[in-house]
Amino acid sequence: MKHNFIIILVANFIVAASTTMIMPFLSLYIDTLGEFSDSYVQTWAGLIFAATFITALIMSPIWGRIADKYGYKPIMIINCFGIATSIFLMGYVQNVEQFFLLRLAMGVVTGFIPTSMAFISKHTPKEVAGKTLGTLQMGSVGGTLFGPVLGGMMADAFGFKYTFIITATLITVAAIIIIIGIHEPIIIRKVKNLVYARKNIVWAIFHHRLLLNVMLVTTLIQIGNFSIQPLLSLYVSELSHTQEVAMLAGITFSAAGLGNLLFARFWGQLSDHHGYEMIILRFLFGIVSGGLIPITTALIRREAPIEVQGEIMGYNQSFRFLGNILGPVLGGFVASLGGIHSVFYTTGLLFLIAFVVIYFLRKLPVQYMDELLKNHT
Repeated sequence: MKHNFIIILVANFIVAASTTMIMPFLSLYIDTLGEFSDSYVQTWAGLIFAATFITALIMSPIWGRIADKYGYKPIMIINCFGIATSIFLMGYVQNVEQFFLLRLAMGVVTGFIPTSMAFISKHTPKEVAGKTLGTLQMGSVGGTLFGPVLGGMMADAFGFKYTFIITATLITVAAIIIIIGIHEPIIIRKVKNLVYARKNIVWAIFHHRLLLNVMLVTTLIQIGNFSIQPLLSLYVSELSHTQEVAMLAGITFSAAGLGNLLFARFWGQLSDHHGYEMIILRFLFGIVSGGLIPITTALIRREAPIEVQGEIMGYNQSFRFLGNILGPVLGGFVASLGGIHSVFYTTGLLFLIAFVVIYFLRKLPVQYMDELLKNHT
């Protein structure tokens, strides 16, 4: 599995860097599609940013269930080629509506990074899951750190269209790496088991206090994270009169990722020794938030039966995507009412609420997913 881990780490870096290359200039790109007011651009920036996550929210559990049955490698390949095609076509849109539809289509195949984490998690011992997933997170966070800066520089140097083309090419390279480099153990298909039926799994998640609350908090945190991101380039343009707005916006996008990159492995390793619930409490934006994804994934690795881990991680990803959807919409709405600066105050309040919820979450009684599933069958 060490060989697979290295390949996934490299692919995660490429995919994360490529998909975030276009983030700093989404609102600037919208502005090139017509003569629009600031409020119009801000509103559509939020909607287009959120569009991918609308379809991704629906598809994540479906891809997870398919991966549990047929393997993770085919899903990762489909994700890569689908994302590459969507991004390539974005360079040729003629209006805002076409851009929005392509972002929706991209969401159908979005999920490479959570699928890859589920793949590594499934073949990782519970005792070192946090450390392993934290290390793996460094690949995607590293890509997220450098992607916006590179994307901003390319947009300023080559224009938006060629940046989309380069981005699509890089993701295609990641797909080829997965095809050639990943070796997945043969999936042995089991006879249908009512214990692991979709309805039973959904029921168990909503009655497993720890998992449900962690997923809800994840949604809240993602709302806070994503409320400001679509508006950053506009905010940077307000604060600076330079012509290199896209590059500066990219640097701003990457700032929080630096703390994530430095501390993701640390928090994952610490959680293996002291418990995931205790560590989730210690999040600070930028530094500690880098541990959120690997820690919640490791928690699911600990709590969920191995046969349905992909599907349960898919539901967890859906909760994250829900936050990704609500965040930009909330950010655009708040910005249109009180200006972009007011979005920062709203974000701070959301993180405070998440902190309070996590604090009380630690006091909930212990439950076991296996028992819930079997008792409800």
